Amino acid sequence: MILFAFVLGDGLQQQNNLDVDENLIKKIGKGDMEAFDVFYKATERTLYAYVLSLTKDHETTLDIMQETYIKIISAAHLYKPMGKPLAWTFTIAKNLFFTSIRKSKKEETIDPSDISDDRRFSYVTDMEDRLVLEGVLKLLTQEEREIIMLYAVSGMKHKEIAESLNLNLSTTLSKYHRALKKLREYLEERR
Repeated sequence: MILFAFVLGDGLQQQNNLDVDENLIKKIGKGDMEAFDVFYKATERTLYAYVLSLTKDHETTLDIMQETYIKIISAAHLYKPMGKPLAWTFTIAKNLFFTSIRKSKKEETIDPSDISDDRRFSYVTDMEDRLVLEGVLKLLTQEEREIIMLYAVSGMKHKEIAESLNLNLSTTLSKYHRALKKLREYLEERR
């Protein structure tokens, strides 16, 4: 019901709990596993939403997330301060996603009508949320999916999404509103 309420504009706003700064990455680079634990807890939900917007598959998302966190542990000492550790994390995840596509030589396409019976989406138990997820996967471009998922699932603010995806705020807002309009029209047709 969370995604459904979000798309229909029921005023649902999640708290953004992203407290990631560059000092945390530096500590991880020095082998501080407590810092990694803090980083993981602060970014897990956001990274999941972002990677799911790329993969469209729960299991693949979990695999890429695991690889991303392993890469962060092994490469944190190389991190160059840019003021955007979350953008760095997204870049790692996106590169791993593209590498996995190149390895498989094909991108799996999901027929959204099969989502209701697909065990890969069994973690979405609310039928209304499944309907919204179906719309997100079927209708939206990759960039629109990224913006919607980061906002709806992670509760990130538009400015944070724009910075993390290296987009202008105005571009992010217009893509967000366009995507919401597409989803609302889709849901009205399905009712």
